[in-house]
Formats: sequence, C-alpha cells, structure tokens
Amino acid sequence: MAPSRFGRITVAIDGSSTSEEALATAIDLAKEYGSELTIITVAPIVPIYLPSTGPYVVTEPPERDEAPYRSLVDGAVKKANDAGVSRVTGLCREGVVLDEILSQLESHPADLVVVGSRGLSTAKRILIGSVSSSLVTHAPCPVLVVRSPTVTKPAPG
Repeated sequence: MAPSRFGRITVAIDGSSTSEEALATAIDLAKEYGSELTIITVAPIVPIYLPSTGPYVVTEPPERDEAPYRSLVDGAVKKANDAGVSRVTGLCREGVVLDEILSQLESHPADLVVVGSRGLSTAKRILIGSVSSSLVTHAPCPVLVVRSPTVTKPAPG
C-alpha cells in the first residue's frame, strides 16, 4: 500500500465554532487517510503596554491560566479517539499563536494543516491579523481553511 498523501495532519484549535468545524474536518480526513493527527492550541501571551511618556517600570507578567487551553486540547483528543483516530497527539503551547503553530510545523512537519476561519472583517484583519491567512502565506505545507457552514436562505418568491 502506498503511503498516504496526508500521513500527518495538524489542526489548530481555539475553542471557536469554526475551530470545532476544523477539528471535525481534520478528524474525518485522518480517518479517511489513516493519518497521524496532531491537535494544537496556543494560550496567547497577553502583551503589557506602557505609555511611552511614562518611566520604565519593571512589572511582573500577568498570571496565565493555561487550564482552559489544556482542557480544550484534552477534549479534542478524546473526540478524535472516540471517532476512531488511533494516532493522536495533543499539544498546548503558550506564546504568539502564529509563531507557535509555525514552530510546531517546523519541528514536526505535517502534510496538511487544518484551521478554522473566524471571518474577520477587513478592518480587523488589518489591525489584529488573521492566523488562517498568515498560515496560508507562511506554512511549509498545504493549508485547509474551514469556514462555518452558511445558512441557505430560501429563494424569494
């Protein structure tokens, strides 16, 4: 049997409805292709901003609560296992979301990355960026961006 085209799939999740869709898609693909599935979430670092006119003050970084992110990954791994995916790894990282995902892909190459699209407006994408758009640009492998299913409106008439 020839090796699967998608032998290693990585899915990035954040708890949003579109990331749940991305997870479901990644699980379906992993089952279909017999793939190894890596599920990653990133607890974002909250930047501390100080006004440039004030004196430099050394501050302690805020306490980070990684528990919700760990719980998110553990639940996703259980879903994948329950669906019949036998090779599943769950990772919870802390840092800049895009950087951590790209770092994972660099150290553990994947054949496909699956990620949800939050559907940010143009203004928000410009101001805060889009992880899915950045992955499409910078990931070293194909990226599947999963959107929420659209509600079909009945035809007028």
